[in-house]
Amino acid sequence: MERPKMAELESLETAAEHERILREIESTDTACIGPTLRSVYDGEEHGRFMEKLEARIRNHDREIEKMCNFHYQGFVDSITELLKVRGEAQKLKNQVTDTNRKLQNEGKELILAMEELRQCRLQQRNISATVDKLTLCLPVLEMYSKLREQMKSKRHYPALKTLEHLEHTFLPQVSHYRFCKVMVDNIPRLREEIKELSMSDLKDFLESIRKHSDKIGETAMKQAQQQRNLDNIVSQQPRISGGKKSKKEFSASSELEVKNTSPMSEQDSGILDVEDEDEEEEVPGAQDLVDFSPVYRCLHIYSVLGARETFESYYRKQRRKQARLVLQPPSNMHETLDGYRKYFNQIVGFFVVEDHILHTTQGLVNRAYIDELWEMALSKTIAALRTHSSYCSDPSLVLDLKNLIVLFADTLQGYGFPVNQLFDMLLEIQDQYSETLLKKWAGVFRTILDSDNYSPIPVSNEEAYRKIVGQFPFQDAELEKQPFPKKFPFSEFVPKVYSQIKEFIYACLKFSEDLHLSSTEVDDMIRKSTNLLLTRTLSNCLQNVIKRKNVGLTELVQIIINTTHLEKSCKFLEEFITNITNVLPETVHTTKLYGTTTFKDARHAAEEEIYTNLNQKIDQFLQLADYDWMAPEPGSRASDYLVDLIGFLRSTFAVFTHLPVSRGRCLLEPGDAGNGWISPGKKELWVGSAPGGFHPSRWEYSGASNGI
Repeated sequence: MERPKMAELESLETAAEHERILREIESTDTACIGPTLRSVYDGEEHGRFMEKLEARIRNHDREIEKMCNFHYQGFVDSITELLKVRGEAQKLKNQVTDTNRKLQNEGKELILAMEELRQCRLQQRNISATVDKLTLCLPVLEMYSKLREQMKSKRHYPALKTLEHLEHTFLPQVSHYRFCKVMVDNIPRLREEIKELSMSDLKDFLESIRKHSDKIGETAMKQAQQQRNLDNIVSQQPRISGGKKSKKEFSASSELEVKNTSPMSEQDSGILDVEDEDEEEEVPGAQDLVDFSPVYRCLHIYSVLGARETFESYYRKQRRKQARLVLQPPSNMHETLDGYRKYFNQIVGFFVVEDHILHTTQGLVNRAYIDELWEMALSKTIAALRTHSSYCSDPSLVLDLKNLIVLFADTLQGYGFPVNQLFDMLLEIQDQYSETLLKKWAGVFRTILDSDNYSPIPVSNEEAYRKIVGQFPFQDAELEKQPFPKKFPFSEFVPKVYSQIKEFIYACLKFSEDLHLSSTEVDDMIRKSTNLLLTRTLSNCLQNVIKRKNVGLTELVQIIINTTHLEKSCKFLEEFITNITNVLPETVHTTKLYGTTTFKDARHAAEEEIYTNLNQKIDQFLQLADYDWMAPEPGSRASDYLVDLIGFLRSTFAVFTHLPVSRGRCLLEPGDAGNGWISPGKKELWVGSAPGGFHPSRWEYSGASNGI
């Protein structure tokens, strides 16, 4: 009983499930019917489901048939109406076809125009896109063209900046284009090309300043000379209050030579007059002659490229090489002043450039580097000057060289270089200058002594008299009272020698100018040099004249007279030096002039020569004459040889009348009844009754002194 109940329940459930599936099939969209049918096939009763489905289809067919039968008349009417509509539709179709044909015929032009419009719109769109792309590319091409133009015009630093903008700003915007890739690949090569071109410009600059270094130095030294002249003028001319002075520099004289000026009177103060220089246009600055832009450009380029140290090393190395070339003096430099001037100009030009580079760049050169170069230059320059100046025998050339060295030192000192060693070296050259002066004045003295007539100077009028007195300090009240014409006791070589001694002092003074020496140092230098002139040069010249074989007694007597007056003039030379240096003779360590000793020695030598020559003349007189020494019988008149001898002695002694008194040694003190005088050489004895000294007109020769 239970098994049949269970089977009945299962059949009822299956029937209910099949009913549900059928409802879903009827109500569900066709696209979603698959899952429903799958549930049928999942079960085991799909046969029964098919039976139910067939039954349901038959039911629906009966309902459709009933509905069709109910609406059949309407359907027939609809077909009839539809057939009528078909005819009208055919007419409409024909009309539409005709209208379409007409429309097609009429629209061909419009279609062509629309096609053209479409093409134009397409071109317009392409053009717009092209313009947009070119708008991005043109700045790149313009920058590249600008870069090429800058490189062509050698504007390397702007070219490098342009390259940076091109690389970092413009090229990234159009990096997908092929030409941009080519540019990007060329950028390292362009950067290296800019670097090489800037280095080439630097090499040209270094070569240019090497060639024009002397011109740069010449301009700098002219500026220093102008400034010194201006300072001298300002210091010598008092400034007028309220007056404005134009700020113009004065040009340097074309030559550094200073002409000797002849002192004409004892009132000379020793201060040389300075003539005002003509005003000229300002000389351009030494830096204005040089275009330093290649150095700056190359420095900036290497700094931007990260190779600044390489550039600094190269620049310093090349300039050291150039410094060694500049400091190498020419072999014939000592022959002319131009040789020294060109040598100094090159050195000044080199350091003017380096000083400008030091102050206008940051770190390219530093003070230690400049000081190292200057120390090398100073040592080599001083060594070269010592060597070449030793060959100079012309004092004017040595003086010009000194002035040039002072200008050289002042110029470099103006740029901050220490020049004390140069001034120390000038003191060494001063000794050489004194030697050359002594040689020159030895020739001057020889010329004066050789050309002198050794006769008292005759003057016929007051003007001639004052001229001689103006040249030589001589005062004689008795001579001034005498009427014209009259004679000075000395010959022409006295004022000439005295004037030349003053000329020598002036020449010594010229060397001491601008050496920053004190008055005491200048005074000591002048006095020492003057003493050498008197004790060595002038003394040797006088001794040579006295010892000459053809000198006569008259000349020897005149030499004694001349040296006496020159000896008296030594005090005026002392005063002359004092006026020049403003150093009083009483100052401690002041050197005295040895002129008195010089002239005394010359005078004693002349006296010795007189005695020697007189004895030789007497011996020659007796040896040459054919005298009869054995008279046969005494006569009333003297022997002829005695008459001739006395005549010779009388004519000779007449020359001695102009000799100064007190020459020799009296046997008795002046004031006593002196009756004897011994010559300084103790070879001759003179007797007479006039005390106070020997005078040939009042004494008689008594023969050899026999050592008394």
